[in-house]
Amino acid sequence: MPKVLIVYCSITGNTKAAAEAIAEGAQTAGAQVTIKEGTVAQPSDLLECDAVALGSYDAFSLMGGGLKDFLDRVYYPTQGQVTDKPYAAFLSHGGGGKAIKSIESIAQSFKFKKVAESVLVKGKPEGQDLNDLKALGAKIAEAAGK
Repeated sequence: MPKVLIVYCSITGNTKAAAEAIAEGAQTAGAQVTIKEGTVAQPSDLLECDAVALGSYDAFSLMGGGLKDFLDRVYYPTQGQVTDKPYAAFLSHGGGGKAIKSIESIAQSFKFKKVAESVLVKGKPEGQDLNDLKALGAKIAEAAGK
């Protein structure tokens, strides 16, 4: 069973809800899913998964501190061991949405392999946003199984 790691940071609960929708989609597609907040996720979590989803809220057009903390802490301990690891990104925002660029830029530094277009959710994920997030989960689960 492929292992998917979802690492996120959330203030209002919107990004957490997005992470949970991605997890549902990945589980339905047959993946084992671990969801962790960025401040508690460890390098071993990244090394042990087959694919990773990275999510944040938009903090003045940058990713939130919890996700940035995770990426800073795991970069050197995992360097060279996560090249081509499948990844996808997601973001909740209040109208900007530009923070997705900071997540995607750092993912390139890790040399992750982007397997789906990033999903941006304005406010609380509902309706089509939930469908898009579940589809993202299914895509990352599929990539994890390859």
